[in-house]
Amino acid sequence: MSLINTTIKPFKATAYWNGKEIQLTEADVMGKWSVFFFYPADFTFVCPTELGDLADQYEELKAMGVEVFSVSTDTHFTHKAWADATETIGKIRFPMIGDPTGQITRNFGVMIEEEGLALRGTFVLDPQGVIKVMEVHDLGIGRDASELKRKIQAAQYIAKNPGQACPAKWKEGDAALTPSLDLVGKI
Repeated sequence: MSLINTTIKPFKATAYWNGKEIQLTEADVMGKWSVFFFYPADFTFVCPTELGDLADQYEELKAMGVEVFSVSTDTHFTHKAWADATETIGKIRFPMIGDPTGQITRNFGVMIEEEGLALRGTFVLDPQGVIKVMEVHDLGIGRDASELKRKIQAAQYIAKNPGQACPAKWKEGDAALTPSLDLVGKI
C-alpha cells in the first residue's frame, strides 16, 4: 500500500541537532514542508555521501521553507559521536533523529526487519503532514539532493496550483501542464 497522500503517524523521538539533544513529535513537522530522509546506519559508506550532499543543499532547502529530518535506527548518542568524528557529518545542521525502536522507520514502511536497519527512503511532507513524495532505494543506491530539491519544488508548485501537473524534467519556472482531454495524444 502506498503512503502517498497519507498523514504522518504519531511518534516521539530524540534527535541530535546542532550539538544538542532535542525531543521531536509529529507536531514538530506540521506547518512547514518536511523531508524525512531514512538511511541504514551511522559510520557506514554510502550514508555519509548522501547526508553530506543533503547538508550542502540544506540552506537552499531552508530558503524553500523545508525542514529536513534524517532518521536511522541508531541512537542520538551515536549521531553525536559520528558528527564529532567525521567532518562530513559534523557540517549537518538539520535534526538527526535516533529511532532505536524502529517505530518511525516502520511507520514509513522502510524497516528491514531481519537487520533492524532502514532502507534508503525519502519522504516529502506538505505543511499538513501529508506525504506527497516517496522514494525508496536499495542499500547500494545513493540519492542526489539536487533531484530531491527539484521534486520538492514540483510538489510546492502543485500545492499552489491545483489542477496542474509537472511533466518529466520540470524545473522551477518551466511551464506546467493542465491535464485535459485536449492534451490526449498531443504530448
